[in-house]
Amino acid sequence: MAGMTTISGWVAPGFEAVREAFTANFDDGLEAGAAFGAYHRGEKVVDLWGGVADTKTGRMWDEDALVLVYSTTKGITAMCANRLVQEGAIDVEAPVATYWPEFAQAGKEHVTVADLLSHRAGLAWTDGPLSYQEALAWDPVIGALEAQAPSWPPGTAHGYHATTFGWLVGEVVRRASGRSLGTYLREEIAGPLGADFFVGLPASEEPRVARLVSFLESLESGRTLQSLEALGGTGTGSDGTDLAQQAATYLAPGGSLFNALAAPGGALSDPGVWDDPRLRAAEIPAANGVCDARSLACLYAACVSDVVTPSGGRFRILTPEQLDRALVQQTEGPDVVLMGLDIQWGLGFMLNRGVLGSAGLGGPRSFGHFGMGGSVGWADPDLELAMGYVMNQMEIGTTGDKRSFRLMKASVEAARQAS
Repeated sequence: MAGMTTISGWVAPGFEAVREAFTANFDDGLEAGAAFGAYHRGEKVVDLWGGVADTKTGRMWDEDALVLVYSTTKGITAMCANRLVQEGAIDVEAPVATYWPEFAQAGKEHVTVADLLSHRAGLAWTDGPLSYQEALAWDPVIGALEAQAPSWPPGTAHGYHATTFGWLVGEVVRRASGRSLGTYLREEIAGPLGADFFVGLPASEEPRVARLVSFLESLESGRTLQSLEALGGTGTGSDGTDLAQQAATYLAPGGSLFNALAAPGGALSDPGVWDDPRLRAAEIPAANGVCDARSLACLYAACVSDVVTPSGGRFRILTPEQLDRALVQQTEGPDVVLMGLDIQWGLGFMLNRGVLGSAGLGGPRSFGHFGMGGSVGWADPDLELAMGYVMNQMEIGTTGDKRSFRLMKASVEAARQAS
């Protein structure tokens, strides 16, 4: 499909290079289907989409396509928690047990909400087995986390809580607000903005969902081989065989990352569950958000600017003061789950430090969250720039790749030129 993909949508004057970057991703064979959106100073300036939403049926990626974005969901969950902090309903320095008394078991009495938001709680997995059905039901997972002893002394290290982050932070949100995280998001944040970001996808929206193309499926078809050759220099290897071996090592059963990704209790160890409508309908606030790119960009825009709502008003999710608080670095040193990767955290957001700090993704206060396979929501408060990238072609890695970096760098440069 290289060189033949029809790119739909528009860009504002001055952002033409973003369309060129989006087109180049397809021309280089890096995409199946994708979309990218950006806001500058509270106004939408990029809204692009193209490619194939389902490589098996040939259904095209249209304006209304949605896709599951894995851990990019965590950034939206962090917005919900930070808004409740802003409203005085949550104190991040308070013990989690202040809001969730049953949590104070097995040495967790002093774990704070900030520990949960910054992956310092030592609860990246649960030891006892849980079924897939139990994972979708919420309460069994909460019970398992209540009984779980930390895997390291809370607060002494940080390790990526790949799935448990959502239940941990989501339960604090539920206790503090009286609503599930998906409901709070819909009623207090996404709804007022007219943003299509769902944690718990309604059945009525299911036909819009694009089908994910797994890394291994792409490797077999040859598409990822093209992509990986074009990604030379990003640390992913030089040929498909080496990368397949790297992926197998990275996700070896029994390792900390495998345990974190399969948590709770191995319930999510089958990669096929992520294409299951039942999983999209459940609430897994670390990993099962479903959205389009323009909505993802809109949510981040409303963290750094006042955004015009469908009703004609203006809405901001986080005040400048709360955003500043959310961007205070809470961690240091290597991630003990992600094989020592240098990712540093604020209150639920990845910061522009460490491995991300050298990628040219905006100024020093830039923040956001990547998702497995390539999706990302990101914002630069100083430029008042917000971006959302979604796709169905999965690539190996948890912190983006050439596709998103190319788009984000073009957007940052355009915003700087306009400032």
